Amino acid sequence: MSDLNGIKNDAQARMGKCVEALRHELQRLRTGRASTALVESVRVNYYGSDMPLAQVATVAVTDARSLTITPWEKGMVGPIEKAILASDLGVTPTTAGTVIRINLPPLTEERRKDLAKHVAHEGESAKVAVRNVRRDAMQQVKDLLKAKKITEDEERRSEDEVQKLTDRFVKEIDAVAKAKEDELMAL
Repeated sequence: MSDLNGIKNDAQARMGKCVEALRHELQRLRTGRASTALVESVRVNYYGSDMPLAQVATVAVTDARSLTITPWEKGMVGPIEKAILASDLGVTPTTAGTVIRINLPPLTEERRKDLAKHVAHEGESAKVAVRNVRRDAMQQVKDLLKAKKITEDEERRSEDEVQKLTDRFVKEIDAVAKAKEDELMAL
């Protein structure tokens, strides 16, 4: 029975990681509202090595539609600007002395719909990942049955519990994706 609990706990942990990965991915999407998560993925060339932007500058939200980036060294203004322009954010930084500003224009209706499709796609990918975890767990349960370590009743009960876990995490993924789509369309 402890093997079955281990399988279920492992499946639950892995499904939880799928949901967290989706949340992290959706956080990076630009919704028209400024967020420091928007520039987290930007990597800056810092003396020959690529560093996350947050490790070479302070990023702050100044208002709903703008960010300020203050490099810790004056010489980093140029490389940070280059990294932002090279990223797929679709924004143009403006520099005033050592402070870099990013103004986020309002999203067009077409861009919002594209982003909503992307959110739906990411949600589907997360659901596929959860279903893959379910498949692995079910296979492990079947292997225990073949090895005669559990009875058929225990197998059925375990498969039902794994399916309930899967349903719960799929609902959570749907809720996360729906919340992000609502945020996109509400602006």
